[in-house]
Amino acid sequence: MNSTLIQMTLLIACGAGWRIIKPAGLSAEQVRLPLTTVVYYLLLPAMVVEVLWSADIGTHSLQYTLLGTGCIAFAMICIWLVGRLLKFEDKRLGAMILAAAFPNVTYLGLPVLEQTFGSWARSVAIQVDLFATAPLLFTVGIMIVRHYGEDHSEGRRPVLSFLNAPPFWAAAVAVGLNLNGMVAPVWLAGVLQKLSAAVVPLMLFSLGLALSWKAVTVRNFPYVVPVVLIKMLLMPLFAVVLLGYLNMEEHHKAPAVLEMAMPSMVLGIVFCDRYQLDSSLYAMAVTVTTALSLVTLPFWHGLLMAG
Repeated sequence: MNSTLIQMTLLIACGAGWRIIKPAGLSAEQVRLPLTTVVYYLLLPAMVVEVLWSADIGTHSLQYTLLGTGCIAFAMICIWLVGRLLKFEDKRLGAMILAAAFPNVTYLGLPVLEQTFGSWARSVAIQVDLFATAPLLFTVGIMIVRHYGEDHSEGRRPVLSFLNAPPFWAAAVAVGLNLNGMVAPVWLAGVLQKLSAAVVPLMLFSLGLALSWKAVTVRNFPYVVPVVLIKMLLMPLFAVVLLGYLNMEEHHKAPAVLEMAMPSMVLGIVFCDRYQLDSSLYAMAVTVTTALSLVTLPFWHGLLMAG
């Protein structure tokens, strides 16, 4: 795990370094948008097809859904109670709920699982994302940000708009091919493999581009502390407890729990900007939890493997 995180950190550092140096005069935002667009619309769907076409899809897929939704709901309730008790402002509380509840299961979780457990673990990350995290984010998550924020857009985005996302269409196709026992032609498997190989480094580089230490301020510190405690400690601990009630295969447990121990997802900053939540607070939560994950992930990995 330590060797894996060193490699991950160096790739993330390349993105963070770009933000500072700005080669060719291109800012981090100018570089990140086309990179993430290519990943989202081409490379990630290709990986989804490659992985889910040959993955072992069964009852454990439902267990990923139960684990992910259960942990996210638990984190939401915890941070909501903290916010109500301490009477946080709505725009801060909305950002805190997103930061505490939704883990970075793809952009960081996928490469960490793949490097730590092997290529088979990519299926865990993808299924947790597509069957739990993303559906909740684009339904309950949108309801939350609309409640705590402001929506000045002319048209309201449909709550189930995530069903039109390329990775979901790719997943539907791959699962259909998988369940019908179809085998990928050698040439197609080779193309999918080559496209998939670019996902991990570009995801990590893009994550580095998104991190900004300028967002780390003393003013936001009291609000980030409960997010860190819930996100990095209580949520994975709850995952361990919840696994005791799920009939998940032993070798799937550690990757699934590690997904729940991932730092705050980067995508949340888009929702904060759009719905007028506290974007600087969310950006600080992403930066701090990502940095702390270099310590907490080895801790949870060692604990899970020892158990």
